[in-house]
Amino acid sequence: MRSRGPDSHSRRARSEGYPARSVYKLEEIDRRLRLLRPGQAVLDLGCAPGSWLIYIAGKVGPKGRVVGVDRERVRVALPPPALAVEGDVAAMPETPIAFFDVVVSDLAPHTTGDPFVDEQASLALFRAALGIARQRLRKGGSFVCKIFQGGDFGEARRELAATFEETKTMKPRASRAESVEIYLVGLRRR
Repeated sequence: MRSRGPDSHSRRARSEGYPARSVYKLEEIDRRLRLLRPGQAVLDLGCAPGSWLIYIAGKVGPKGRVVGVDRERVRVALPPPALAVEGDVAAMPETPIAFFDVVVSDLAPHTTGDPFVDEQASLALFRAALGIARQRLRKGGSFVCKIFQGGDFGEARRELAATFEETKTMKPRASRAESVEIYLVGLRRR
């Protein structure tokens, strides 16, 4: 398989001080749905390398709180009020905040090349993130989660709809065209 070189999103991210191009996926979702506001508490699952944390910190401002969780250490300097906690979301480590206004997840499995296996691994991560959102998200809060499209996608949407008043499916322009990733968004937690 050929390795991809940096594209325009990657070059832009580097020039703007973000460690990864994924920031523009969240930026588009936020711009279209107006999820992030000053003063909010936000939980970022799978936060490494830190682009989403940096973006969210800028949106919630100094009165907000941002906590990221990842097995990998975030190696970039994070602006206040962002903080990264090392740990596996499957065992959800303690965080300094009990409940959040928004939970976001860009978790992705290590892919095998087998579409069915990769889709099932992505579905498992989606369900883990949704479980955390059900436990830690305030009533009326929002949830954003990456998932690979596959045979169980409809089931994942139904699981999301059971917890939120409104659901959206989004494929941001910054997602690579060949990618099977898509974002499910839950608005207004019941």
